[in-house]
Amino acid sequence: MARNVNFDLSHPLMEAGLESPVDEEGVHDSFNQLIAEQSQNGGPSDAFELQQLQRDLDEEGRDDVGYLTRPGQEFRGSRPGRRDVEREDNERQIEPLISERWSSATLKVLSSMPSRTIGRSRGAIISQYYNRTMQLRRRRQSRPSIRDFSRSARPSIRGYGMEADSTDAEGAEVSKRERLVNNLQNLSVSDRVRMLKAMPLNVAEKSELRRLALQRESRSRSSSKIPCCSRLKYYIIIALRHSWYSWLSFLHSLQLWQVALKRVSGRFGTGVLSYFLFLKTLLFFNLFLFVVTGAFLVLPQAVHPPVLPARRASFIGLELLTGAGYFSDTVMYYGYYCNYTLSKGCRDDVGGQNVSVSNGTGLGCASKHHSYNMPLAYFFTIGVAFFITCIILVYSMSKSFGQSFRIDKSHSILAMKVFCSWDFKVIKKTSVRLMSGNICTQLKELLAEVNHKNIKNTVCQKLWRLMVHGLAWSICIASTTACVFGIYYFSDFMHQSLQQSTRRAIQDPLLNEASLLALPVVVSLINLLLPGLFNLAAWMEDYESPSIRTYVAIGRNLMLKVSVLGVLCYHWLGRVAADPASIGLKCWESFVGQELYRFLLMDFIFTLLDTLFGEFLWRLFSERVLKRRRKPVFDIARNVLELIYGQTLAWLGVLFTPLLPAVQILKLLLLFYIKKSSVMMNCQAPRKPYRVSQMTTVFITLLCFPSFLGASVCVTYTMWSITPSSSCGPFRGLKTMFQAGKRWVEQLEKDNPNLSLLARAHSYLVEHPFFLFVGAGIFLIVIYFHSQVVDGQRKIISLLQEQIKNEGEDKKFLITRLQSIHEQKRTPARRLASQDSSC
Repeated sequence: MARNVNFDLSHPLMEAGLESPVDEEGVHDSFNQLIAEQSQNGGPSDAFELQQLQRDLDEEGRDDVGYLTRPGQEFRGSRPGRRDVEREDNERQIEPLISERWSSATLKVLSSMPSRTIGRSRGAIISQYYNRTMQLRRRRQSRPSIRDFSRSARPSIRGYGMEADSTDAEGAEVSKRERLVNNLQNLSVSDRVRMLKAMPLNVAEKSELRRLALQRESRSRSSSKIPCCSRLKYYIIIALRHSWYSWLSFLHSLQLWQVALKRVSGRFGTGVLSYFLFLKTLLFFNLFLFVVTGAFLVLPQAVHPPVLPARRASFIGLELLTGAGYFSDTVMYYGYYCNYTLSKGCRDDVGGQNVSVSNGTGLGCASKHHSYNMPLAYFFTIGVAFFITCIILVYSMSKSFGQSFRIDKSHSILAMKVFCSWDFKVIKKTSVRLMSGNICTQLKELLAEVNHKNIKNTVCQKLWRLMVHGLAWSICIASTTACVFGIYYFSDFMHQSLQQSTRRAIQDPLLNEASLLALPVVVSLINLLLPGLFNLAAWMEDYESPSIRTYVAIGRNLMLKVSVLGVLCYHWLGRVAADPASIGLKCWESFVGQELYRFLLMDFIFTLLDTLFGEFLWRLFSERVLKRRRKPVFDIARNVLELIYGQTLAWLGVLFTPLLPAVQILKLLLLFYIKKSSVMMNCQAPRKPYRVSQMTTVFITLLCFPSFLGASVCVTYTMWSITPSSSCGPFRGLKTMFQAGKRWVEQLEKDNPNLSLLARAHSYLVEHPFFLFVGAGIFLIVIYFHSQVVDGQRKIISLLQEQIKNEGEDKKFLITRLQSIHEQKRTPARRLASQDSSC
């Protein structure tokens, strides 16, 4: 669409950035190309047109024209009444620079500018793309020269002083359209689609051109006699293309929760949407872990089960909460997995019993048949799964940094949302409602960000706010510290209780299992109640920006979760694993796995209780008792940190409970549908809309540091430093877990001396932690350099935006100088004319 160009940088729209010439280079290239094409086709007529325009302007005395009409209107200077009316209507919108009285020469320069010519006339567009299709046809195949065809007119400037015959113009436009359709018909399908996409026409006109081209192509094919083989080939190509498009549409429809996410985004905005997108990301991480551990650990051990003890615990139902009892002797926990090489041949030779082959390092019949070294598979499966997860996380974090920290000013995104966000292929009413609601919510967020103003406070107000912030942070830090110390002493108390229960002569297994739920319940209760205190502190601080309030809440909840997980890791690895015999444990790894299962399950249960009491019952209380329609706002910070807390537990437990990712998958699936239903029924959109462009990046960063990094450190410390149980698990009889790989490499070197290089590489790369720190440092350096590259791109974009503003100033200066020079030349001529008249 063409429109008047605003050269005044103090104009409100210019200050908001709504007239930034983003595609100025493309417009100038298109304009120069069009002038070159038309100069080859018909230069004399163009010169005649300009001469005729100059004569008309000189005869009518248009030196005192104060404005330029819009491209779609005709300027009729011979009707002063109508001109006065139009001037009165337009003076309200006249720019300060354009409101000057320009000369005819200046008007010619202004009317010849690319911004006032390209795209103003539909006939001009058709002419331009007719010439482009002719050039494309000449490149693709031998065609007659363009001189054999009639000349197409370039964008006309007759609207600024000349009246054209409407009948001739319509006939010329029809002829241009016919020639363009002929050229489109002879192009290939890809070139035709590309050319139609590039045309600056509306969708209806593009569809009409495409329909006419297809009709003529079908007519030409029907009139010509196509051989049977060629016709069959065309039918096969069309069928394959339709099937391919159908398959792509089917794959697009298989995207998980697509419609539900659109509904949430349209009603609650990008903040709440980021929570559900983050939940979806965690679901894929756990699916990957489940597939890896299930394929390389669970499935081989389930096919070759070990010999179980005769007195096995029966299922009583409490195992669903505690994870102990009947589940202890299943593939769910570390203690079930054997420490020998699985071999079907050896099993058959010994009457159906698996053979222990010295922690997977012995020979015997295992070397004669296809074998599966379970200790080695357990070690490398966990290590490779964590390594691939680390790569995916680092890649996702760097990609998210590049997408969110670029310069995207709200007013520029606002213009794109207004003019370019609607998908015209959407025809269903439900899809139209979803898209319109989504665009409406995004426009509200962008407008809120554009209209946001920083309030300047006085010195006293700044000191008061600083005191309030200090008091709020002191309350949060003190409460977090108190809760962490409470968890530390309570876990020590529970550990001593277990030691005393093992010394009793008479024991109640049911009561012992139920007492194991005390620590998870206390920790989950603290994680539920303390964020409410953080919200109270945020209410006391009264943040003006909702996004800042969200980030502060994320920081405080993160402080709580990290502190709690640190105390729990010390409890499991520093107390339980250091002296498992003191509490009567034969397999401390399975006990830690059961603890992690209980914590994960209790976290899910307390999340459901928070959804029930914190959202549903509060909505009923507000509507029935308080008689208000106000609903609670979805707490993004607390819910996201709960997801990160649960995922950290899953990563910590995958070494001790290979099936814990499956439990986490089930939890996330239920959590998505429960949270979505609760949000749609019980919550309301934020009263102050705000855009959270960097929130997804913050979530991924927190998932990587400290969640995944902390879990990786704990798992690495367990495999490298802690002695495994001597009576269970695939690493029984070894000093550390990584010795399984060391023994396997030593056996390979003994069997084949040519593999001594592999043994040496294993000793340097695996046994020494230096290379692990080097690898982690490389990852951090990659992230740092990527962030620096993004920061450099932001600075370059800022410089380019500043250059665009300076070019606007240059245009304003040049036009003003052009007018002043013209005035200087015209003044002596008027003086001479006045002297001649006086004589």
